[in-house]
Amino acid sequence: MALEFTDANFETEVMNSDKLTVIDFWAEWCGPCRAIGPVIEELAKDYDGKVNIGKVNVDQNPQLSINFGITSIPAILFVKGGKVVDKQVGAVPKAVLDKKIQANL
Repeated sequence: MALEFTDANFETEVMNSDKLTVIDFWAEWCGPCRAIGPVIEELAKDYDGKVNIGKVNVDQNPQLSINFGITSIPAILFVKGGKVVDKQVGAVPKAVLDKKIQANL
């Protein structure tokens, strides 16, 4: 299951993690976000224990959106070693995200 990242746990769970972390910035009212949600859940199962995969609700955690300059959702950030190493804006097929994960492992 995908993790839930918040303003409170982001530093510990993402920035200080030694694993690649995939973060889906989303909102309840966003149609494309809801469409990509199941893909994020599948990836979380596929990479369980190898990659941290989670979601940030932009309405509940506005500071994170500001910090990362998120202006369109869904926005998926790939963070490794406390730095953004890749980014995908918009809903895409699972294969696209899978390829980005593999490239950054």
